[in-house]
Amino acid sequence: MEKRRVVITGLGTVNPTGNTVAESWAAVRRGECGVGPITHYDTTNSKVKLAAEVKNFDPAERIDKREARKMARFTQFAVAAAAEAMADAGIDMEQTDANRFATIISSGIGGLPTIEEEHAKGEVKGFDKVSPFFVPMSIANIAAGQVAIRFGLKGMCTSPVTACAGGTNAIGDAFHRIRDGYEDMAICGGTESCISPLGVGGFTSMKALNTTEDPARASIPFDAERGGFVIGEGAGMLVLEELGHAQARGAKIYAEVVGYGATCDAHHITAPAPNGEGGARSMALAIADAGIQPSDIGYINAHGTGTHLNDSGETAAIKAVFGEHAYKLHVSSTKSMTGHLLGGAGGVEGVFTALALHDRYLPATIGLKVPDPECDLDYLPNQGLEEQVEYALSDSLGFGGHNACVVFKRWEG
Repeated sequence: MEKRRVVITGLGTVNPTGNTVAESWAAVRRGECGVGPITHYDTTNSKVKLAAEVKNFDPAERIDKREARKMARFTQFAVAAAAEAMADAGIDMEQTDANRFATIISSGIGGLPTIEEEHAKGEVKGFDKVSPFFVPMSIANIAAGQVAIRFGLKGMCTSPVTACAGGTNAIGDAFHRIRDGYEDMAICGGTESCISPLGVGGFTSMKALNTTEDPARASIPFDAERGGFVIGEGAGMLVLEELGHAQARGAKIYAEVVGYGATCDAHHITAPAPNGEGGARSMALAIADAGIQPSDIGYINAHGTGTHLNDSGETAAIKAVFGEHAYKLHVSSTKSMTGHLLGGAGGVEGVFTALALHDRYLPATIGLKVPDPECDLDYLPNQGLEEQVEYALSDSLGFGGHNACVVFKRWEG
């Protein structure tokens, strides 16, 4: 059976570099860092003082005020970004078959701050007095559910919970659903907001976060002085559509989705497999799924978290898959600007990768000052590159050994 072609027709985001696609992409092109002092809570007694927070986000400007009060922050981000992506795609639901429109949105942790707040309330007032919206606000799948409700989308609605790989799994799963004929359209991506005492404290205690108080030296993927990731928040959403369906309604097209690979390390709960073996297999599977050669890839939006194990392992994985071509392609980590959005990372990075192809601009890895012998590829340090590539790859690697990779192709419209 001939596989259907799938294109990207809408983009939306709320993230630490900007609250819309235009605002965020402009900041990324300028190489602006979204990291700063934590404002969500008092960090006086905390080792970690910095995070990549979303700034000046007023949900009432994007969501009905009554509905927004029933949503945790991660869901507000998802609904706002999804609304932008749907509008960008020019979708009229009265002219669209809702039964063939999927919703696949990841979150790694869901409404953790809501859990903390309601637990504190319960300890004081009794647990029978917690909010009746506590459960539907905090469960990880509710962002997908709320987006589907908002737009009346009645195709498959699901939430991949695969830690930091989730947003990329969501894009890949949506791609395969459309390619194989189950749906014609999908809204997909990831969302997260857990910059809270418990969320940050948990990552701090496992020594995953950078404890510097200098924002310029906090999220520094592939730098020899890296000391952990910087936690971020936000959402990234993409509208995927079967090519003929998109063309029939005259939709603009950003890029084509052509390959998807997902694997498991089956190695350790947090550490990647030695030499990034699992990540390498997911890249190889995505490239094979796209029907291309490794040498066709011109740019990789890397997972690039800023932890020693990830960055060295991911570099080794790229070398294993691409051989000598690894030194010819361009690699960057936009987490140097956004921080690590956990389950939202793959969604935002999917948006950036599509724009990199569409706008012929490859974003930088800012803050990369001190070379690491283990990380010796072209990471586009500190300065993006005006260059057209035909194929780009975005990969995400999560706790639990989850690996996901998506391949995008430049659209020639």
